[in-house]
Amino acid sequence: MFKQQDYPELLVGLDSPDDAAIWKLDDERALVITTDFFTPVVDDPYDYGSIAAANSISDIYAMGGQPFLALNVAALPPDLPSEYTSEIIRGGAEKAREAGVVIAGGHTVQDKEPKFGLVVIGFVHPARYMSKKGAKPGDRLVLTKPLGFGVTTTALKRDIAAPEDVAEVVGWMKQLNAGAAQLAREYSLRGGTDITGYSLLGHGLEMANASQAALRFDFARIPFVSCARKYAEGWHFPGGAHDNAHYFGSQVRFGAAIDQANQMLLFDPQTSGGLLLAVPPDRIHALLARAREINQPIWEIGEVIAGTGIEVV
Repeated sequence: MFKQQDYPELLVGLDSPDDAAIWKLDDERALVITTDFFTPVVDDPYDYGSIAAANSISDIYAMGGQPFLALNVAALPPDLPSEYTSEIIRGGAEKAREAGVVIAGGHTVQDKEPKFGLVVIGFVHPARYMSKKGAKPGDRLVLTKPLGFGVTTTALKRDIAAPEDVAEVVGWMKQLNAGAAQLAREYSLRGGTDITGYSLLGHGLEMANASQAALRFDFARIPFVSCARKYAEGWHFPGGAHDNAHYFGSQVRFGAAIDQANQMLLFDPQTSGGLLLAVPPDRIHALLARAREINQPIWEIGEVIAGTGIEVV
């Protein structure tokens, strides 16, 4: 039976709920390794490939690492037009190049529904990586992308999403978390995660529980894409939002003014979402100023407190 303690070089593995595995090479270098892939969330094949690559690479950034190498992972229908296949692969390759990542190969199988993503490898200092257990009471919480991607892409699947709404969400999903990771490294942050399928509240709870602390979010300060509330009121949530609410809801306390649609937006699964970072209070002002200097979007949305679970006020 596998026991992580039998492998001292495995700094992060199955014993923690983190975004990637970390293997120590020496006192200065460790490998960060992750993989992710999913079915299309948008109609355009190039955008799909680009989003899938950004999402896969994000797990390296979420650990404070710098990605450098990747392999494609694809399952494609044999009757999918060749121009669609090439655009998916091109979208992924160009996004990887933007991140400074070399795609060195990969593997493809046939399947009824397209699936695409990457295996990604990065470097991080073995004493300076970021993890979900690194948040401490008093830390300020910042988020680097808005929420509302899942409810909007579900509206797209139902053929009711406005083109400008889709363009807004696609633009965010294609954005790399490189700038956010740069901030984490520059300010020696130790607590963080990226916001993906488990939603802000789900991934926030993973951080809170791993850190043996609680999180308090200020709902009025949480950013959303401009169309999120519109599609929330139409109840166009993906199934994953309901799963998240069912699984994590018992650990979340909402203020009386937060209605059901807004509660569900916090359970909305994100694809290629931003980083949630825990920032020591003595570094928050400098970090926010530095984010403005490098044009990195960022919102301060709450704090880490003593206790358990999550409060949304």
